[in-house]
Amino acid sequence: MTPATVDDHGRGGPVRVVRAGERFVTRTTGVLSRHSFSFGPHYDPGNVGFGLLVVANDDVVAAPGEGYPEHPHRDVEVVTWVLSGALSHLDTGGHGGLVVPGVVQRMSAGRGVRHAEVAAEGPLRFVQMWVPPSDAGVDPSYGQADVTADLAGGGLVAVVSGLRRHAGDAPVALGQRRAAMHVGRLGAGERVTLPSAPFVHVYVARGEVDVESAGRLGEGDAVRLTDEGGRSVTALGAAELVVWEMHAAVA
Repeated sequence: MTPATVDDHGRGGPVRVVRAGERFVTRTTGVLSRHSFSFGPHYDPGNVGFGLLVVANDDVVAAPGEGYPEHPHRDVEVVTWVLSGALSHLDTGGHGGLVVPGVVQRMSAGRGVRHAEVAAEGPLRFVQMWVPPSDAGVDPSYGQADVTADLAGGGLVAVVSGLRRHAGDAPVALGQRRAAMHVGRLGAGERVTLPSAPFVHVYVARGEVDVESAGRLGEGDAVRLTDEGGRSVTALGAAELVVWEMHAAVA
């Protein structure tokens, strides 16, 4: 799967669009997972990540009790955003929680942790994204916050961040100091400006939007922007965006 490069009308770097139907797909018992980047048995040397984002999966779990049994992680920041249903999380650090729409969760695996993720209510749909931490080998940690009220005012909201400008403001801190994740629940016709950063990844979780220089994107589509200038996004109906702002890239 090679993302398509779109004419950016002379602004900054390339604009790469990935359509929902172009993503890698994994089917296991009760789980359908769509991968934006190389993952598991799917490998494309030209598509192993973008900026600091190395995993961006959109998973559907059919029924309660199904999902991912206990498995390990190390030195990765795992951020989960639920779109429907409820996700039950439990890890060997003693952290656990129920993640529902409007709640954002971050697990810092640090020097090593095992966790299980299963549907508490189904069908469950969630987006899970991984970025490397700024510091390896630290103690595992966990963060979770209900950001429903924050999103109610419209616009893009930084819900998970390690950036200095969000210190003390972001609902959940991130162990990667060069990145932040924003979420927007937009009404029809609402227009927002994307963060200015060398790497910006926009995922359309719901609805349909028009992205400056990239055109119309529907549910499951993504665009990868490589420039410093903020571009506009206009919702063509009710829409939900997950946006990563990244000021570095994985070497």
